[in-house]
Amino acid sequence: MDNASDVPAPTVEAPAAPKKEGTDWWAEIRGIFWLILAVLGFHSFIAKPFYIPSESMMPTLITGDRLVVTKYPYGWSYVSPSFHILPFIKGRLFGRLPERGDIVILKPPQSDTDFIKRVIGLPGDRLEVRGGVVVLNGVPVKRVPESPAMIAVDANVSCSEPEVARFRTVGPDGKLYCALPRFRETLPNGRSYDTLDLGYMPEIDDYPAITIPADHIFVMGDNRDQSADSRVPAYRNGLDGPVPFENIGGRAEFITFSLDGTTKLWNPISWFTALRGGRAGTSLHPQESR
Repeated sequence: MDNASDVPAPTVEAPAAPKKEGTDWWAEIRGIFWLILAVLGFHSFIAKPFYIPSESMMPTLITGDRLVVTKYPYGWSYVSPSFHILPFIKGRLFGRLPERGDIVILKPPQSDTDFIKRVIGLPGDRLEVRGGVVVLNGVPVKRVPESPAMIAVDANVSCSEPEVARFRTVGPDGKLYCALPRFRETLPNGRSYDTLDLGYMPEIDDYPAITIPADHIFVMGDNRDQSADSRVPAYRNGLDGPVPFENIGGRAEFITFSLDGTTKLWNPISWFTALRGGRAGTSLHPQESR
């Protein structure tokens, strides 16, 4: 009788290694393309982030604020795409005029740089500025003095320009502030907001009476003496009068966050320490008193 160990074991073939497939680079490129297209489409037609680079809208907006701008409230025009690559095209798709008091982004007729200003006058309005007071259709806009706007001095708000350096002061907390003269302005539709007035400056505080043409708006910065807006000629980098309706890019909605200018890309901790407290979530719609 044979021993079981003498029976040869059956041969078992090792399973074939799965064939290694290469990366489908064409599929990856297609995926990235559609992602970029979706982001650009959202920015162009729904909403986009916006950065405040100047002091022209203080005290409402200060340098370093980040905010959300919606693209659809007034319809869409040739300036709606994220990049201003289209030539001038008359009219808007599903167009609707803004309300007085809205904060809008717009493209100046003479450049591709986005501005952010407040809508003061609408088509058909008779508008002038006398000694810093806006006069709409023959009636001065209500303007009430308030306590100074205490804006903290930091890397983004130096308060060192000749026009404002005299307003630097130390607050009760021992920190340095820019205590700027503030006025509450209320438009005929009952919408109100804060403005700054640094003193009489004839080149910007007086503006001759005009009738705003059809399909145009008149805009001003809340920081009335440091804003290149509809009152300021093009050679001084202003908007040179009323702006065509087509040049509105969207409406400012709310502040997402604000940075004091001390952020360092190589230092992640500074991304948090540079955040200004109390500004995130601030609505940019004017107060309604109607």
